[in-house]
Amino acid sequence: MNTTTDPRPLLARATAQLAELVATVPAERLGDPTPCEEFDIRGLLAHLVGGLEAGALLGETGEPRRLAPVTDVPDDGWAAAYEAGRARLAAAWADDAKLDMAVAVPWGEMPGRAYLASGCVLETVAHTWDLSQALGHPLPLDQELGEYALEWARQKLTADRRGEGVPFGPVRPAPEDADAYGRLAAWLGRTV
Repeated sequence: MNTTTDPRPLLARATAQLAELVATVPAERLGDPTPCEEFDIRGLLAHLVGGLEAGALLGETGEPRRLAPVTDVPDDGWAAAYEAGRARLAAAWADDAKLDMAVAVPWGEMPGRAYLASGCVLETVAHTWDLSQALGHPLPLDQELGEYALEWARQKLTADRRGEGVPFGPVRPAPEDADAYGRLAAWLGRTV
């Protein structure tokens, strides 16, 4: 999957898939744990919506903002909040010139296209697995997106790049029958 020219279609697929999954979350499950140990489902959704807002702001202004989870979403409002954030992110990066704009993010400076192809897509796909796992896998997942994120993670987040300051644990083994998302989760330090 080549995203060197324009990663926005891939990001749109990843966020559309996650939006569909977010829409299945019942309010009574918001306190349930996720494989991402620092978050329950509510916390994960807050993190995801906050990430969309930070990515949109970066595209709108070129200025990085510290990722902050949102706290003002009612229990029955997560699907709408995610959709609004997703639309804002797409609009913020709609101008083709922004793909070559240099952006500063916590892991370095890079062109906008690299930020979208790596950080945004990887984050979305990884947390799609987290949410899907927490909910008992209510929807099939796009394996091509999982393979893309896994390939990127193996190249850029090598097993020796773990530890202090890195938000991923040591690589863990994945079951032999794990799909692309399960292999990605294990690579990022989740127990599959």
